[in-house]
Amino acid sequence: MFQTINLYQFRDAFQRMDRKNFSYEGLEVLFDFFEEVEDYELDVVAICCNYTENTPEVIAQEHGIELSDEEDEEQNRKDVLKYLKANTLVVGETSNTIIYEHF
Repeated sequence: MFQTINLYQFRDAFQRMDRKNFSYEGLEVLFDFFEEVEDYELDVVAICCNYTENTPEVIAQEHGIELSDEEDEEQNRKDVLKYLKANTLVVGETSNTIIYEHF
């Protein structure tokens, strides 16, 4: 049996399980991503284990991506996205974070 849920119910599922892995905006990006997947079964724990949301600066630090201090934030974001796209699935972006699959 399948049940269709909306964005509010998706966000509520994370709140009910006390999962704060993603921002409010990040959950919308994830919801839009999973809406495209045919017959996806919502598993909040699996999503939290398989996907993450961080700023480009944190991602660069965690993955050893060298960013030039002279480059602007937009260029740093592009460099991090390029690295992520070469190594994993990028789910989407918020105004200041990137959501991607762990690798």
